Amino acid sequence: MAELVGPRLYSCSNCRNHVSLHDDIISKAFHGKNGRAFLFSHAMNIVTGPKEDRHLLTGLHTVADVYCGDCREVLGWKYERAYEASQKYKEGKFILEKSKIIKENW
Repeated sequence: MAELVGPRLYSCSNCRNHVSLHDDIISKAFHGKNGRAFLFSHAMNIVTGPKEDRHLLTGLHTVADVYCGDCREVLGWKYERAYEASQKYKEGKFILEKSKIIKENW
């Protein structure tokens, strides 16, 4: 009998709470506060902080920090608004830092 394997997931590296699906990765070519980061179309089991304007590498954005829903570890941020037309595709998307997430079901 074949072993049933669930979807490939990313989890909080601190408490292993599931925070995103591998299939929701848009890009792996991003940088967060602590190095490499992934851009995801969706995230789950997270809490967002207050919105604030930040000057990032690609210009001014309104973002909200994203925390693990269980342990409250900061995992990255959510793009709420991009002020430059070329960056609008990021709106509503999530940055999760590679150092803050681990692979599950791989």
